[in-house]
Amino acid sequence: MTIKEIQRTINSNFGFNMISDLTDPLHHLEVLRNCRICPRDCGVDRINGKTGWCGSDAGFNISSICLHKGEEPSISGEHGICNIFFSRCNLACIYCQNNQISNHRGKVLEYKLSLSEVIKCINGFLDGGCNIVGFVSPSHYLPHVKAIIDALRKEGRNPTFVYNTNAFERVEEIRGLEKYIDVFLPDLKYLDNKNSKLYSGVNNYPEFAKAAIKEMYRQKGSTLKLDETGQATDGLIIRHLILPGLAGNSKAILQWIAWELSASVTISLMAQFYPAGKALEHAVISREISDDEYNSVVNEMETLGFYKGWVQDLQSHALYRPNFQSDHPFSQE
Repeated sequence: MTIKEIQRTINSNFGFNMISDLTDPLHHLEVLRNCRICPRDCGVDRINGKTGWCGSDAGFNISSICLHKGEEPSISGEHGICNIFFSRCNLACIYCQNNQISNHRGKVLEYKLSLSEVIKCINGFLDGGCNIVGFVSPSHYLPHVKAIIDALRKEGRNPTFVYNTNAFERVEEIRGLEKYIDVFLPDLKYLDNKNSKLYSGVNNYPEFAKAAIKEMYRQKGSTLKLDETGQATDGLIIRHLILPGLAGNSKAILQWIAWELSASVTISLMAQFYPAGKALEHAVISREISDDEYNSVVNEMETLGFYKGWVQDLQSHALYRPNFQSDHPFSQE
């Protein structure tokens, strides 16, 4: 059953009575009465319909729940991953390839669901043989992630849970996911404030991202555990998307991972960038990455001694162009 088949409209004021029963998965949402779950630190009452920087209230506002077979091989596995794409974002990357759903202001493609409807959708994929569930852009919906996991576990479901994040996270919130998340999948974007402000609209991304990823590493270490089919069951995979004109940034990120964490960490080096959204008009990133940029970053990765992970083909940008208007956004896979 697709998300469109079970969608319904709920009141924009998500208000509910104070929940004291800690066995109710919805109790996690109480923190949204004074939302400070991400580094934006807005302090708004999302329960009563207020929205902070991300533009999100307390509802289960989801743009897609779909089967995705184009993630890293150990994530997609044999049957694909059931990915839950939350709407909006706590960053404002001008090149976002999911711009149909990520805009923190204005209209986005989203469905307002109840928790039971979300669980019904996920169960459909689990019943079909998928055994891994991913939360995409979850930073501003972290309490909802916990609620979904608790609800699934109450039903006796225990798939592998993947936290697919832009890494703009509070370290204490990542610490609170230790009993919930099996595989952390952060995208480390920048190590300097200039680029983070210019391309993602935030001054302090490196500070928070480095601390969050260090905590993920503390929890998982450098060993990516796999089941008998080769699908990940526990661990850390650090993604990095190479941007045109920013090969130096990519090399610095690889150096930081190798020197501050370990060259044994599993790396996913992505070359799928194509100019989308505001990037089409940007002086630096209105193009794809060049052969020289790509090769210099890959060479740095090899020089630093990374030996676990994946490097996307330079032409991969032609394959990763989702359409969230479709029930199957990644149908070109």
